[in-house]
Amino acid sequence: MRRGDRGLQAAIFLSRWLLAPFLLGLICCLLLLLYRFFVDLYQLALQLPNTNWQGLVVGVLYLVDIALTANLILIVIFSGYENFIGRFRAEDHPDRPEGLTNVDFGALKQKLLGSIVVIAAVDALSWDLELEKDIVPAKFAWAIAFPLMFVIAMLLLAIADRLGRGPGQPSQ
Repeated sequence: MRRGDRGLQAAIFLSRWLLAPFLLGLICCLLLLLYRFFVDLYQLALQLPNTNWQGLVVGVLYLVDIALTANLILIVIFSGYENFIGRFRAEDHPDRPEGLTNVDFGALKQKLLGSIVVIAAVDALSWDLELEKDIVPAKFAWAIAFPLMFVIAMLLLAIADRLGRGPGQPSQ
């Protein structure tokens, strides 16, 4: 191999570390979501005496949305690190959840889309609970169509992944 080729390959291989600042930024986003979660929880608790059950459920659903978004970011952080930067050594982290780090691209796509579908469904449910305030047919249609679009995309990706695997290859 020529020296120039080796240098180019080394530069390309080292470029994976350019992802590290993005992952650190996503960790900062987790901290922002944590702050937002507790601010919203505090506000919900203060408004509880004057809130009906639907308002309470919508408030709780927003908190669930924040938690699901945080889970989604965590999946991206761990899989991004594992796939591009380096491996986590299992012996250094005995309490490490198996599904958090051993994620290939097919499984990552499914987890990400699955999380997005759940987030969209939670949003649709909160929209549905707020429909009593102002009934707008277009809003109701979007409340149903939005999560369904993600479900269809998830099914198409699953079919594409299955067709892309050779016979006898295990699913991830």
